[in-house]
Amino acid sequence: MSKIADLKEYQAVNTLVFETLGQPEREREFKFKSLKRWGLDLIEGRKNGVDTFFTAEIDSRKEGEKYNVEGVEYEVKRILKEMPAAKKIFAHIEMVNGTAYFQGELREGDENVEIFWLPAGTLLMAFLKKNKLINIIESLKNIGTAVELIKKDGDEGKPYSFEELPSSIRNFLKEAKKIEKEAGFGRLAIAYFGENKSGKPRYWISWLLPTVALFELDLAVRINKLLDSI
Repeated sequence: MSKIADLKEYQAVNTLVFETLGQPEREREFKFKSLKRWGLDLIEGRKNGVDTFFTAEIDSRKEGEKYNVEGVEYEVKRILKEMPAAKKIFAHIEMVNGTAYFQGELREGDENVEIFWLPAGTLLMAFLKKNKLINIIESLKNIGTAVELIKKDGDEGKPYSFEELPSSIRNFLKEAKKIEKEAGFGRLAIAYFGENKSGKPRYWISWLLPTVALFELDLAVRINKLLDSI
């Protein structure tokens, strides 16, 4: 075998993998203010003549307005400023032909009303850009039920064992575990190769997290900050 093949084998065997048990979180309850953060207004009105709730791009519709989208007739009665009594907002990821969609529902007991169905990637990127979460944007490689964040720096070499990791990397792993516990799922693979001649760390990281969790601003801010710490 070549030296490159030998190194790749060594890296594969010695890359550290930390997993939080469970499946990627598919559904999450969100507060009313999350809709605004995603750029959406919650509307009470009529859809094809039936009283219901739906969403529209923020500030794009007015009360009393009637409009048509892809053959569906909408009538705006009220643009809501707070959550309707006894109702909650839930959102989850649905996969269709390899593409992730973000589906939101207004729920009261067993009654679910779909209020949006949007491409998860487009909405997530707009949300991240709006909140200047640059480290997540730069690390984001693909979006499904889980997102994959990849970050690397410097030339690769032979990975350190867990016992050899510096305190900065151990602290990163500790905080990542907390985030995964809150999100209910995570898989972090890390290969740390030591420092270069300038004292800069060399590493490779792949981090899987539930896509729906990144739509929670407080959690996304913590992830962004942690990615910046390494």
